[in-house]
Amino acid sequence: MPKIRLISRLDVKDTNLVKGIQLEGLRKLGDPNRFAREYYENGIDEILYLDIVASLYNRNNLSDIVTRTTEDVFVPITVAGGIRSLEDVRKVLMAGADKTAINTAAIKRPELITEVAEAYGRQCMVLSIEAKKNSDGKYECYYDNGREHSHLDVLEWAKRGEDLGAGEILLTSVDRDGLQRGMDLELIQKVCTSVGIPVICSGGASCVKDIVEAAQAGASAVSVGSILHYGKTTVSQIKEELIKQGIEVRRS
Repeated sequence: MPKIRLISRLDVKDTNLVKGIQLEGLRKLGDPNRFAREYYENGIDEILYLDIVASLYNRNNLSDIVTRTTEDVFVPITVAGGIRSLEDVRKVLMAGADKTAINTAAIKRPELITEVAEAYGRQCMVLSIEAKKNSDGKYECYYDNGREHSHLDVLEWAKRGEDLGAGEILLTSVDRDGLQRGMDLELIQKVCTSVGIPVICSGGASCVKDIVEAAQAGASAVSVGSILHYGKTTVSQIKEELIKQGIEVRRS
């Protein structure tokens, strides 16, 4: 029986929770701490905070938000966006995060993956991959919040990241992000069968059926944003339906 972790993805710009489509066209939704607390009380397994403009400004601005969240939210927290060095990792861990997800800096200097894994453990080092499908049918890694080409093949980069020490992969389909039209199952299956570490899938979930299909494709976790933020469903409703569909979940 497939098992899945449910992760709430909270994209942050400055101090606001925002949500876009294909990582663009942002809409402000409010205080991220309020959303995090609500999802925790409703049974979320983990929380992912992403500073979506951090790479542009060479900084991560989430420490204060994470510190506030950990006052009354007691599930693992991953911080992503603008993490460029061991010192950046140390700061977010000191603020209360459990893991860091790194994309841009890992592409520019892959040795950082090994450095983080050796300093803080593989479980702390999540390799973030923002994938787009090219006209030739292959998937390419992008960085700077889906804006820049890396010319790296997603499958090759995922395998290399695992070899370098990544403990998990956060796989985002930029093509599906925010559209609520289903997840890229081809992408999920290809990456999950290429690596031996857990894969967190993000981008496109519109209903429980999408999450079920992601689990069946090999995902260890699904990161959801829009369907929770806009009140389309709740964490507890998702878990109840997953159980009915034969997917094992963590009990609240």
